[in-house]
Amino acid sequence: MHPATSRVSPSTPAAHRHRPRAWALAALLVAGPACIAAAQEPAAAAPSFVPAIPAEPAGAAVIDDGVVYRELTRGIYEVVSNPQDGAVYVASALSAPNVSGGVVYQLDPATLEPIGAIHTDLRNFGLALRPDGKRLYVTNSLEHGVTAIDLETRSVVGRLRFDEADSQGHRYGPRQVVYDRNRDLLYVGAVGDPAVIWVVDAGTLELRHTIRDAGKWLTGLLLHPRTGDLYAANGGGEILRIDTTSHTIVDRFKPAGDDEALLLNLALDAEKNLLYVTDHSKLKTTLVVDPDSGRKVGEIDGAGDSMGIVFNAARRELYIGHRDQGTVSVVDADTHAVKRTIRAAPNPNSLALSADGKALYVTVKTPFTKTYHASGVESVVRIPLE
Repeated sequence: MHPATSRVSPSTPAAHRHRPRAWALAALLVAGPACIAAAQEPAAAAPSFVPAIPAEPAGAAVIDDGVVYRELTRGIYEVVSNPQDGAVYVASALSAPNVSGGVVYQLDPATLEPIGAIHTDLRNFGLALRPDGKRLYVTNSLEHGVTAIDLETRSVVGRLRFDEADSQGHRYGPRQVVYDRNRDLLYVGAVGDPAVIWVVDAGTLELRHTIRDAGKWLTGLLLHPRTGDLYAANGGGEILRIDTTSHTIVDRFKPAGDDEALLLNLALDAEKNLLYVTDHSKLKTTLVVDPDSGRKVGEIDGAGDSMGIVFNAARRELYIGHRDQGTVSVVDADTHAVKRTIRAAPNPNSLALSADGKALYVTVKTPFTKTYHASGVESVVRIPLE
């Protein structure tokens, strides 16, 4: 077993401690480093686990021009659509005072009504779904772990905790997780300075390798379906290209050159071999990049602050969330012109396509309070694309 990790059974109690720096890691799931400055605050005791479903009971859906808006709970993050059972799954950290632990919600794909929930002892952030739809992988950013959930038994079946710390002595916070179907591996990006990427066996949740020197604050991850390369974005304005056979960084690109950039999330147009990367806080745009050379070949005009991004190959469209603007843009992937703008206030966060590519799901957050909790009930939005 790797000395910097520990595997625990699902029954192992969570370490119920959090601190402002931990919520700063969570903030990177939301945007950029806005809360990182709070990282040096002293630790505070966390409350005990209080299960809740729905957390505050969800209100009735509001439908506007076919777009479904439904309040769900506080502290929601990533969303995925399961092609096997048709349901939508939403990760929640239940970001409210006197509550710890989390819930993974199961929603009706059309109405977004909650139809199930999986309670977890840890707080949930990033999501990755195995293609057979039977296993969901969840990052637990504040508790430094990744958890496997069996969706047939609706139970936690495995967990890996990361004990490693960065150069400043801060434990790494897992952000995004992606599943490699060709190798049955997970790639887990860690927020830290310098950041790392963990390579994890998806079946056993054993650590296989650690990719080091991944820059400052590892943010987005993306697997190229044609080459098998892993691309990673970071807060230092870099895009890394990683060989997934040797698990080595083979290229470090700075598509913005010497301009200060905090790159976040990635999307790929495999047909045209174009990589898209968002920047919410520094460049406030979406860059278009050649993934082979790392050269910037364009930007999405008028994108402004950009965070979540998804590419829809069937419709030749990009979807970009604008956190500060409270909107989601539908962009023509061939002309890069904005075709449509949808309200998703106050703060759209994560985006996911339905399995058939005919709908877009968006998690919508509320601003953090001074104690790094959600200031209100947060929502899920379903946008029809036809």
